Amino acid sequence: MDRPTVLIVDDEPAALENCERFLSRKGYVCSTLGDPTRFRQVMSEVKPDALLLDLRMPGVDGMTILTVALADDSALPVIIMTAHGTIESAVHAIGEGAFDYLEKPFTADQLVLSVDRAVRHRNLMLENRALREHVERGRSAERIVGSSQAIRRTLDRVMKVAPTEANVLILGESGTGKELVARSIHANSPRRDRPFTPVDCAALPEGLLESELFGYERGAFTGAVDRKKGLLEEAAGGTVFLDEFPELSVGLQSKLLRVLEERQLRRLGGVELIDVDIRVVAATNTDLEAAVAAGTFREDLYYRLSVVPIVLPPLREREGDVVLLARTFLARYSAVHGTDPPKVSPEVWDALERHSWPGNVRELRNLMERLVVLRESDRLTQADLPEAFRPRAFVAPQDIEEGWFSLPYSNARLEALKAFRRRYARTLLAGCGGNQSKAARAAQVSRRTVHRWMSELRQADDEST
Repeated sequence: MDRPTVLIVDDEPAALENCERFLSRKGYVCSTLGDPTRFRQVMSEVKPDALLLDLRMPGVDGMTILTVALADDSALPVIIMTAHGTIESAVHAIGEGAFDYLEKPFTADQLVLSVDRAVRHRNLMLENRALREHVERGRSAERIVGSSQAIRRTLDRVMKVAPTEANVLILGESGTGKELVARSIHANSPRRDRPFTPVDCAALPEGLLESELFGYERGAFTGAVDRKKGLLEEAAGGTVFLDEFPELSVGLQSKLLRVLEERQLRRLGGVELIDVDIRVVAATNTDLEAAVAAGTFREDLYYRLSVVPIVLPPLREREGDVVLLARTFLARYSAVHGTDPPKVSPEVWDALERHSWPGNVRELRNLMERLVVLRESDRLTQADLPEAFRPRAFVAPQDIEEGWFSLPYSNARLEALKAFRRRYARTLLAGCGGNQSKAARAAQVSRRTVHRWMSELRQADDEST
């Protein structure tokens, strides 16, 4: 590891020599400057880890140098050296951002102690800055993308609940991004610097899930050769994300309820109650009210978890977000695989908007990565899409009208498709009782497409009257 560097600025040669000698013995690399007018030049060359600065020098005010130094490097600790009788000026310098001050004459031990503290402080500042930048990069990389009214309403609720301590229940279909919302709540909460602990309750068998959540004491069961903290205990001060928690048995539901109500838990095989400080964000695609009515889920736990419910809209109801998300994923996976984002033909955008996305955002994300990996040119066309995304032109024989045969082929085909679409839309909507969302799911198209069909039907009806 490189030795830390200290820049010493003082117009007295004896003071420079003494400080350099004391600090060099302790392993510091020292640079000295007797002419403060050259400070900025020397500062850029040395790039010190700490600055020793005399407050009273002819020609240049030490406070001016302090201001310049902190403007160039806000994490630089500055130690003011001041003569007896000017302590008030040193205290003022502390108020302006100096780290510490030493009153002349000071001992070697006082000097080394102050510089040691200053360098440790700088290292901590730089580590915290790097951590914040890493977190911010993570937040931007995993931010919730969307501009539709449906997702904006969701984000508004996320931002309102995040700074609180309230438990949150996230509801939504598979693939809508429930864990991403949970991470956003944690990242924007006062607990952001503590652990975010995801638990997939559906992935673990009941016996293992209980020991994973609550931990166990030595000898609690065969194979428990030592004490182990559970995930709830390990997450102290942070957020626990319980994904598909209705998979918990009724017994585990009771134990979780105690944790939420009493903020205490007992390890398997243990007698001691252990305090736990956690916030719980839970998520499911299950109809919880039906589960409560069926007796498979505790009503009191349901109310304890759903202090603030957040309903994530399916992708088919997020008008305009498909293309925005697709562009984001194409850019992300192109960067991951070291290529430039591909150009996309209008037919591809149309096909993506027509699709009903039963797998929601997860399905779209996976498709975009597949297209990036398998593409054969710098342009995506309809031929690159899976078969399910390609249009199937079909005209029922009974929809063919004699007058179309006098038209050019392209015009006749367009009229036939319009007629088929009108007939298909009428039959579809009648079968779905006029419910646009239900019709979109049945036809595997977006709700926006169904809305457009209904507008075309109204226009056709108006023209026929």
